[in-house]
Amino acid sequence: FTILGPSGCGKTTTLRIIAGFERPDQGRVFFNNEDITNLPAYKRNTGMVFQNYALWPHMTVFDNVAYGLKVRKVPKDEIKRRVREVLELVKLEGLEDRYPHQLSGGQQQRVALARALVIRPNVLLLDEPLSNLDAKLRVEMREELRVLQKKLGITTIYVTHDQEEAMVLSDRVAIMNQGKIYQVGTPEEIYMKPKNIFIATFIGKSSVLEGIVRKVKDGKVIVECGALSICGYYPTDEVKLKEGDKVACIFRPEHFELDKVNENCNEFTGVVEKAIFVGSHIEVKVKINSNELLIYLDPEVRIAIGSRLKVYIPYDKTIIIPQM
Repeated sequence: FTILGPSGCGKTTTLRIIAGFERPDQGRVFFNNEDITNLPAYKRNTGMVFQNYALWPHMTVFDNVAYGLKVRKVPKDEIKRRVREVLELVKLEGLEDRYPHQLSGGQQQRVALARALVIRPNVLLLDEPLSNLDAKLRVEMREELRVLQKKLGITTIYVTHDQEEAMVLSDRVAIMNQGKIYQVGTPEEIYMKPKNIFIATFIGKSSVLEGIVRKVKDGKVIVECGALSICGYYPTDEVKLKEGDKVACIFRPEHFELDKVNENCNEFTGVVEKAIFVGSHIEVKVKINSNELLIYLDPEVRIAIGSRLKVYIPYDKTIIIPQM
């Protein structure tokens, strides 16, 4: 489970409340239907990996990982066995006698993870643990984290501001902004069925055209956006749209096509303002009257700046949501 949101929205504070490092101003915290709001952190049996790892520089890898077990007065033989097992699990066997300054960033991250896992926590809390790693290592570590979490089956709460990280790692995602949870769902639901403009623009890239509902029939919504008439769908039944409502039409750039696949498509014609090759695709910005659309095209397509371009997007890929 991932809490995703911009910096300063309250993600880490929420995680610290779950861990017992902060007291909530209101509300309660439950573990398995047990109210643990007033239970101190050391009695909650949570394992936490901090953003800066918080390894003790004067302790070896073994002693860092073993610390939680020593505090719990676990017998020495069991400590050795459990530390050995968890170091093997995170692929750090043979590095027991090294100190943190002798390790790479990825290895330090694994030590912090091993220290959290060795106590066999009921809940594993991860506070942006990959943010200090370079891009390539971050991708490798998030894949390892996903495999490890599935293997161990530990309830894991992960905090990040990285949308791609959240999409890859999570079974479910909570979108947070200004201290509030806006939406909870699977990565697919969050991406394809955003409940408001903030979520639609925060998760991935999108174009937004604002307009007025002119007709609602058979699940379809007809929207007037200036001189444009757009047809799309509202992704949730929680709010019913009606004629005259102010709405936003959301378009994902990868859903545009150069060819009209069927009659159930919105059609746009505009002037190419920008075309940038980014490897897997070309990012094209098209000016349509006073509006702009971001479109991803195949990298083999040749587009000239200033040329006119006609694109299509299916009705069922056009998301209509209320303006908020």
